[in-house]
Amino acid sequence: MKYQIKAIADLAAELEDLYDQSEDKSAVLKDKRLGSLMTGIKDQPPEQRAAYGQEVNQLKQHLQTKVSEWRAQESYVAKGSIDVTAPFDLNQNAKPDLVAPELGSMHPITEGIQEVSEIFARMGFETIESRQLDNQYYMFDSLNFPAEHPARDEYDTFMLGEQDDQGRPLVAPAHTSVMQHRIIKERKQQLERGEAIAAVVPGRVFRNEDLDATHEHTFHQVEGIYVAKDVTAGSLIATFKAFAEEYFGKSLEVKTQPFYFPFTEPSFEFAVSSPFKQGAWLELGGCGMIHPNVLSQAGVDPEVYTGFAWGFGLERMVMIKHGIDDVRYFHSGKLDFLRQFSGAGS
Repeated sequence: MKYQIKAIADLAAELEDLYDQSEDKSAVLKDKRLGSLMTGIKDQPPEQRAAYGQEVNQLKQHLQTKVSEWRAQESYVAKGSIDVTAPFDLNQNAKPDLVAPELGSMHPITEGIQEVSEIFARMGFETIESRQLDNQYYMFDSLNFPAEHPARDEYDTFMLGEQDDQGRPLVAPAHTSVMQHRIIKERKQQLERGEAIAAVVPGRVFRNEDLDATHEHTFHQVEGIYVAKDVTAGSLIATFKAFAEEYFGKSLEVKTQPFYFPFTEPSFEFAVSSPFKQGAWLELGGCGMIHPNVLSQAGVDPEVYTGFAWGFGLERMVMIKHGIDDVRYFHSGKLDFLRQFSGAGS
């Protein structure tokens, strides 16, 4: 820090030395020399008083900031927090102050996204991340939601009370299907080249839910989109069955039952035989053939091309695979839960 007035510059250097050498860093603010500078402002010639006072106050504020930072650090260490300057010895028996990177682990949700993406990548699907803020056009209008659909009500969807630069109301996405219109529209040239549109879309979604062991207001969903010529519901079932068997590592039976989604027709709920309990079935998500109106809205001719889409909750898949009984664990930050996913244990 530069000071134009020599007397202040010299004293600033001395006070910096005092700060560095003192065990109690706050002592620098009590130094009489600093007090003399402050009281000496009124004794300066009128034409120099403003510049002198400005530099004295600049010095005092600088020292106060340093002392405040020191006090915050002392308080942090006193509470038993991590000493980030301490060396770490992997072989030491004592509990370390600093956790080595080698002992870290991937969060189960991050691991799940990576595993799902890798399985679908081997099946020819690209991974595209979803959005955490969107507008009502992509949330509802582009997906064939009728104007009176209950999902448009604030009871179900988090409406943010703001608008984007085109005047469209903003929402916290309740499904990763907000990406469906974008992906089909941006990649429709692939169809003209004889290539399929194939994408999986993992992302965080938000719903106005009552919280319990199986419901969270914030969770992750994985959308799937496939569009080409001559795509059928059989293609959908075969694709999702292949994924589920790869993910759970077992041969599975599958079944569907009719359901309703505005953006698919026909629509189904998709279930597989439990990989862990004989005779049980597990519902994994919703799916169906992409509605002709959705394809048309994205500029794709539904008379020429067809497609399918699905959506499933990632937390549910991870819970089934690892035998987790409460969805709230994922966002709890509890180390005893997260350590179960680390090969290093405690």
